[in-house]
Order: sequence, then C-alpha cells, then structure tokens
Amino acid sequence: MKTPVIELENVSFSYPGGKTVLDRVDFQLRNGEKVGLIGPNGSGKSTLLYLLMGLQKPAEGVLRLFGRPVRTEAEFQQTRRRVGLLFQNADDQLFSPTVIEDVAFGPLNLGMAPTQARQKAKEALEKLDLSGFQDRITYLLSGGEKKLVALATILVMEPEVLLLDEPTTGLDEATCQRIIDILNDMPISTITVSHEYDFLARTTRQIFSMQEGQIRFNGSSADLHSHYHIHPAGTVPHAHPNSHSHLPTRSAESDPD
Repeated sequence: MKTPVIELENVSFSYPGGKTVLDRVDFQLRNGEKVGLIGPNGSGKSTLLYLLMGLQKPAEGVLRLFGRPVRTEAEFQQTRRRVGLLFQNADDQLFSPTVIEDVAFGPLNLGMAPTQARQKAKEALEKLDLSGFQDRITYLLSGGEKKLVALATILVMEPEVLLLDEPTTGLDEATCQRIIDILNDMPISTITVSHEYDFLARTTRQIFSMQEGQIRFNGSSADLHSHYHIHPAGTVPHAHPNSHSHLPTRSAESDPD
C-alpha cells in the first residue's frame, strides 16, 4: 500500500470553552482518492480542514502529511505548497485589487519573478475559462466568479491535495457544473465538505461522515441520492431502490462547522 498523503492518528480537538469537536480521530487519504465528508452543522467538518492546513492545532494525536508528522508552523509552511484549501466564502480568500494580482500572489510568495508569476497566473485563469478576467476588479465580481477565481489562486500552485469547504454554496447551476468539470478533470486527491449530495455523488468516490466527533466510513458516493452517479465509464442516470437511512440528515443551514 502506498503511504497516505494525509493521515490522522488519534487526533482530538476542542475549541476553548467548548465541546470536543474531534475525538481521537483516525483517518487516511491516499494518492488520487476523492472523498466526500458529510455531517450536521457544527460536527467539525471545516475544523478538520483547518487542522490539515495548520490553521488550528490538534490538542493531541499525530497529523502526518505526505508521510511526515507536522506540528510546527515551519512544517506547515512546507506542506501548504502541496495542499490547497478552498474556503466556503471566497471573500476570505481574495484580497488583492485585481484578479491577476490575487492569482499571482502565491507564486510570488514562493519567490517567483513577477513576470513569470503573472504568466503562470494567466495560464491558471485560462484553464478555468477566465482568460478575460486578469484586470477585473475582484470585489466587483459575482459570487460564482469569485469562487472560480479563488479556485484559480489554489490551482496555480499545482497542489497534490485539494480541500474544498462547501464549494457550491450559493452558486448557480452553471457555475456548479463548471466546478464539477474542473474537479473531475484533475487526478489529484481531494476531500470535499458539502451538504450537496448530488455534487458529492458526481465528484467523489467514497463518503465519510462526522459522527460523535469521529470520521466514519459510509460507503460509495453513489448511495447519496436516487437520481444519478458517476460510473468509471461515464455518467449513467438511473434510480436507486434503496433508502439512505444510514446517511446523516441533510441540513440546509449555514452555521460554521
């Protein structure tokens, strides 16, 4: 078996003065795997992603990224070049006046020459069909446009693992479809937190849920809904006769996790 790109061993986390959000969690993600993470609001799904980025630190347990334990900020700075996080709110990710400045920021931060960084940013935008967006004012973009630009700021770094926190919240159907196409075209490992079961069924292969502070395997993403799912040979619409009583109740609320 290949070394997991992400591994949590006996990891626990609690917010100050609050309940335990993660309770001795064990979890592995291997290269190329695409998994969905579901669960009620406040169950710790977003918190898990923040731990993987070093934005929060576990109270106990071991977190390994690419086979190595990561604890310090210096260690996380190295792994952040290989792991990208798409925040639920694109405004939390975009901070430069123009689109090209936002997308070029990551390469510049790695020491790339300005001309090279801008060229790399243009190429990332072109891959997302955003080639005319270079000089657009970021805060004037629509919600869907901001989400796609935020995704470009991550993909320009060519990450090996992509973490997505409610990537389709508030987006129209056309933008959702664009994101589905983008994700399915990438061979990298992904963890997607979402309440949108159809979206998960079309972009992931396995589903885990947050229950009682732990990550539990639920099964194939195909079991998430009764309309369609992605087969290895393509999209095949069909009906599922089974109920999904083993899955958590879907919540439409938007409280932070």
